[in-house]
Amino acid sequence: MGSQSRHSAGRFAAAAALTLVGSAAALAGWSGLAVNWRMPLPPALPGRHERLRTRRAGDISLYGSTEAEGVPLLLIHSINAAANAYEVRPLYLRYRGTRPVYALDLPGFGFSERSRRRYTPRLMVEAIHAAVDEIRHRHGGWAIDALAVSLSASYLARASLERSDAYRSLALISPTGFDGRLSGDGPPDGHRGRDWLRDALDRPPLGRPLFDALVTRPSMRFFLQKTFGSSAIDEGLLAYDYASAHQPGAEHAPWCFIAGHLFPTDATRLYERLRLPVWMVHGTRGDFVDYRLAPRVADRPNWRVETLPTGAFPHFEQPAAVAAGYDAFLASIIRLPAARPA
Repeated sequence: MGSQSRHSAGRFAAAAALTLVGSAAALAGWSGLAVNWRMPLPPALPGRHERLRTRRAGDISLYGSTEAEGVPLLLIHSINAAANAYEVRPLYLRYRGTRPVYALDLPGFGFSERSRRRYTPRLMVEAIHAAVDEIRHRHGGWAIDALAVSLSASYLARASLERSDAYRSLALISPTGFDGRLSGDGPPDGHRGRDWLRDALDRPPLGRPLFDALVTRPSMRFFLQKTFGSSAIDEGLLAYDYASAHQPGAEHAPWCFIAGHLFPTDATRLYERLRLPVWMVHGTRGDFVDYRLAPRVADRPNWRVETLPTGAFPHFEQPAAVAAGYDAFLASIIRLPAARPA
């Protein structure tokens, strides 16, 4: 009886192994033959579009519209499997007629370099430094306003702490780091990455096929609905995200994101250290509504925290309300002069 059981178990294990191998082969075949990895990808935003070659962050993509005069505004998208500058499109379009406005594709996303490397908060901060240096160089060295969405808010916070003279104010939309799970009181300038997981995911021959399975249209619609907290997502955003995720090298930064490398260990501490004027807005609907630690900064004189009955992308759902809140915040600090470097 024992011999029969071992024989049956062996047959089952062999069948399972063959099934797994067959499934992996089928996935790789589907990805290689049926998935277009080079979809047409037009610029996400109007205006000037260029790639800046940087020493520490590689080639980064920067959009700019500079027909109007004033304090420059830099917009920074969130981090997810298909992130790109289209995520800040409503704000870019709204402000391009009233002031110089720029938008950055962070490393690994959009038109920025998508090489296979370790993507970390430090790499993102270096990209922000490079973009801000270039913007200030073009506008007489004046300090700028900057706005970031979700996880990128922590990168912007760190960048401003390292070079506070480069910024007049910060704006954070649905910032990560005030919740019970991803708050950060840990080691400074660290991340939560698990190298073994990243190495397992971002490795041929299955790294790209697995990513392709993650970024199908139904899957991306599902995750956007979780972000918006509603089935009423922005269809233009979905279409652009899908095209952006179907480019060579599109899998590398998202696998680092999934493996934890893009999540800082000290986000909450970064926010608490900010002394610049800060405007923050977040929604109350969907999967990203845990702001239990926001009271740690909400009562500070340099912070203004607002909520809207939206999901995590309020600038898509209620662009006028977001702009009104931001404009009122800027009006309240307008008496503060923009600073030139010493």
